[in-house]
Amino acid sequence: MSDTYIIEVSSQAAGIVVRDPGGFRFFAASHKFNGMDGQIFRNAREAERAAFQFAQGTPVAATAA
Repeated sequence: MSDTYIIEVSSQAAGIVVRDPGGFRFFAASHKFNGMDGQIFRNAREAERAAFQFAQGTPVAATAA
């Protein structure tokens, strides 16, 4: 299993997630996703779903393991 994943939304880089002791930490690659910067997610897939929701204007709550 990888420790780093690129998260894309509509073929645009939203950020990367890096394995952290508490899960996967999100680092924004675009100012559009700065509101998610530093949040921790259980896995990369959860971060990807959150980025998609965030891009749609839906508030995102990180849920660490």
